[in-house]
Amino acid sequence: MSRAYAYDTLHMGRSSIDLYANEIGASFEEIKSFGAFVGGSPTNISVGATRLGLKSALLTGIGADPVGDFILNFLNKEGVETAFIARKPGHRTSAVALGIEPPDKFPLVYYRENCADMELSIDDVLAAPVTASRVLQFAGTNLYKDPCRTATFFAAELARDGGTEVVLDLDFRPDQWHDPRAFGVTIRSILPVVDIVIGTEDEINGAMLAEAEQIQLTHSQISDARVAGDTDQAIKTLLSLGPKAVLEKRGAEGVRIHLDKGDATIEQIDAPGYPVEIYNILGAGDAFGAGFLYGHVRGWSWYKAARLGNACGAIVVTRHGCANFMPTMQEVADFVDSRGGF
Repeated sequence: MSRAYAYDTLHMGRSSIDLYANEIGASFEEIKSFGAFVGGSPTNISVGATRLGLKSALLTGIGADPVGDFILNFLNKEGVETAFIARKPGHRTSAVALGIEPPDKFPLVYYRENCADMELSIDDVLAAPVTASRVLQFAGTNLYKDPCRTATFFAAELARDGGTEVVLDLDFRPDQWHDPRAFGVTIRSILPVVDIVIGTEDEINGAMLAEAEQIQLTHSQISDARVAGDTDQAIKTLLSLGPKAVLEKRGAEGVRIHLDKGDATIEQIDAPGYPVEIYNILGAGDAFGAGFLYGHVRGWSWYKAARLGNACGAIVVTRHGCANFMPTMQEVADFVDSRGGF
């Protein structure tokens, strides 16, 4: 008899108010106004998964402030389970300001000093339905400082021991780390309790920073999150540390799935993307995560689940923001049907 879960997915990590420039194409210093939306990678994925039809819960921290109220109001209207969101008095709900200069400039500034979501604790994890969820998904940004770092390690261990699948979106933000090489050290430390890793080529290579001896990189050299390296070798190393799959996001080309088949054998599956005209790339990776998780939870093949994720990402790059613009399943079906299906 299959196990019953209270939730399909539990998402742990960042939440914020995202201020997106209304003047598309304007340089940041020429922006005159911003639209206010909800953001933060795990938060975006929770909304996307819910819109597609999963029963999803969010574990994040918000301040006892109006910005926290703004986020809660939106999530409650979306149907995301918010009962496990922790208020953190004395800490601010996070904020992000973003410019939109298609096709390839999307400057963003984080305001995360004293931010509430990094105050998530082991007690917050114990109060959440970790083992009552089919999947625990979290972001690499969770790990740059305590208490959230330790709480995330604890949640992943709890999930693995309780039969809940653990999914890590690498979410490499170099300016959030005291030293970008610490990202690699920390990611590699948590991989033994992770089942699936999702990341771009840069993020996958970032997970290998400081893996070799005497590596010396300045913060400015990789502050834009563009990290060179042998991506195939990095993926082999990541898989050797515990995960069964690494999903390599490759932009317009789609996603390459790397599966550990044992005996040092890795199977690759390419799931092509859906070409569209880019309006705003921010949030596309989170839309992919939501779509992939929907298919994965529903028992779809790796290929089909990734194709659904690609479709969600393609839709979001044609829109203004992240969580507020995640597609519904009907929107995805219409989009895919017009482009030859999955």
